[in-house]
Amino acid sequence: MRYSHIAIPDDAIPTAREPVFQHLLTTYASETNKTVTVWEAVPDALLDFKPHPRVNTIRTILVHQILSERRFFAQFVGLSEPSAESLLPPGEAPATADYVERYVQFAKARLPQLAEATTDWWMTEMPFFGGLRRQRIWTFWRRVLHTCHHRTQVQTWLRMADVPVVPPIYGPSGDIRWSEDDPTYSVEAAGRG
Repeated sequence: MRYSHIAIPDDAIPTAREPVFQHLLTTYASETNKTVTVWEAVPDALLDFKPHPRVNTIRTILVHQILSERRFFAQFVGLSEPSAESLLPPGEAPATADYVERYVQFAKARLPQLAEATTDWWMTEMPFFGGLRRQRIWTFWRRVLHTCHHRTQVQTWLRMADVPVVPPIYGPSGDIRWSEDDPTYSVEAAGRG
């Protein structure tokens, strides 16, 4: 995939103290970049759009992503995080770019902390919702999946508002195709390799 804007380029990803965990840093940066790509597709006029009365607006999803990511990394992983009161952009109705800027700022600040983590640190059990205890690495991956879920919500709301999501996140889409694309929509494609 070639993106016109990459919030966290590969050369900005720190080297993990223990190489076996480098993929966590690379994945977190990559998923942040994908989320930013979707968020940047949101016109300011659609931030308060929701396709059904019982679902959240796009703005609410963006706010939740910023707040809940801070909570996961502070409470359940144990990273040093900014105060919750300082997370959201100021004003009654911030622009999409304001949410993107904050989201990227906080993601970049987490990377050096994650890079310093050791096996013992990653395997340490921490409190989780409902009185459960989970290893930090489990919570990290849970967070990545949670982020994917909310990114897909925003992408779906944009589709329902007839707004293209460009560039596509995981290869060719209904909006973008290219000559080298090779999506797996057939048994033949699935059988390669």
